[in-house]
Amino acid sequence: MRLLLAEDDATLVADLAPELRQSGYAVDHAADGREALFLGETEHYDLIILDLGLPLVNGLDVLAQWREQDLKMPVLILTARDSWREKVDGLKAGADDYLTKPFHFEELLARLQALLRRSHDRLTTQLHSDGLSL
Repeated sequence: MRLLLAEDDATLVADLAPELRQSGYAVDHAADGREALFLGETEHYDLIILDLGLPLVNGLDVLAQWREQDLKMPVLILTARDSWREKVDGLKAGADDYLTKPFHFEELLARLQALLRRSHDRLTTQLHSDGLSL
């Protein structure tokens, strides 16, 4: 499974990326919102872990732009922002799940697995070509 980790905290990335790789994920990293936005638009990811406090373009704006482009990859917001309003804003912007820092890796892994399970259940059987849908 291919995963994008959009996180600007180098220490967290250094700790988290190897654990995710050991758990079977191919991990790409984006250190700012502009890079995350580009990678999400141009690469295929099975899921994305997105921090809200990214430099250049904040995570909420990145997510909103992906959803405006009808990009449907599962997104888990991983952030220190823990007020209920911020959680609601993140989910309304199109996040599939929301986890606050600090967190236990086992919980993050379980949430990623649940997102993957649900996203594979949503596979469509429609074909689209030249404006036609079957």
